[in-house]
Amino acid sequence: MLKVITACGSGMGSSQIIQMKLEKTFTKLNVNAEILHTNVAEARAKASSYDVVVCPESLADTFKGVNAVVIGLKNLLSEREMTEKVQKQIIDAGLN
Repeated sequence: MLKVITACGSGMGSSQIIQMKLEKTFTKLNVNAEILHTNVAEARAKASSYDVVVCPESLADTFKGVNAVVIGLKNLLSEREMTEKVQKQIIDAGLN
């Protein structure tokens, strides 16, 4: 099972939206994952325990150097962007 953490500034709104969209995308792409949403500071501290970090593109640099795939999203509401990035960075990379 893939371990995924989603992050935003406060850990409330955006990270929860990303989590809900990811759940839908993973179901569609048949990816088995456990997803946690949290704030960026906690996500940074826990990132090495996860396979994937998903966050707004503006926060992606926060996770440089962690041992996880980092997916930065320009548009948190775009299912197309999320599907394309999950396909490329998770499925095509053989992480699932």
